[in-house]
Amino acid sequence: MSRIMSVDPGDKRHGLAISDPTRLVARPLLVLEHTSRAADVSEIILTAENHEAGMILVGIPYDSEGNPGPQARKALRLFEALCKATTIPILTWDESGSTQAALQIHKADQLLDARAAAVILQEYLNAQID
Repeated sequence: MSRIMSVDPGDKRHGLAISDPTRLVARPLLVLEHTSRAADVSEIILTAENHEAGMILVGIPYDSEGNPGPQARKALRLFEALCKATTIPILTWDESGSTQAALQIHKADQLLDARAAAVILQEYLNAQID
């Protein structure tokens, strides 16, 4: 099995997390500062390749009724740009509440967005086991 990398997209930063090769455990990886969509996409793909990720999971912040709001639409545009730029399979996952869950694990710091990406990825990994 190959690793999965997740992305918690944001306006200022994108958190990245990576799974172990068995796809059982997620861990925070790094935080990318947003510069432009094209630069962000390149950096995300390069990071995925460097960590031998066989899939990229993009968190989408749907509202309580499962509809995409403004932030979800931005995240979906990032997802679409990633899909066009790589042959690595890209999936989306509802990331609602991931930052709050990350804050329950550890206080806010420079890795908060990466921990939120790890929450998204761990939820995805756990759903694959069920």
